[in-house]
Amino acid sequence: MKYYYNLYISEPLLAKKQEILEKLKQGKLQVNRYLIVLAKNQKNHLEFFDSAFLKQKQTDKDELFVVGIADGCDGALELVEKITQEVYDKTKGTDIRNYLLEQQREFEERVKQV
Repeated sequence: MKYYYNLYISEPLLAKKQEILEKLKQGKLQVNRYLIVLAKNQKNHLEFFDSAFLKQKQTDKDELFVVGIADGCDGALELVEKITQEVYDKTKGTDIRNYLLEQQREFEERVKQV
């Protein structure tokens, strides 16, 4: 799993961010934690699912690019709305996938230069 450098987090989870990330790394079950990821189908932008989905053997965790972590399904919907609004405000478009990937690429380039 790869994480967006500026990971979106539901407000109720902000104080637990590091704990949640550690549990995800360790593969521990987390109740009602939803991951927002870039969709596998490149025609789509985002998808979200309960983190319990990661416990299924057929889930290829290495391919996941996590852009947000939400508190429940409603929280995931709110975060997707927030992400969409931010992308629109900055680009006047809705190409969320390419915007997030470009932001990540720029961040990684800045880190390399340091």
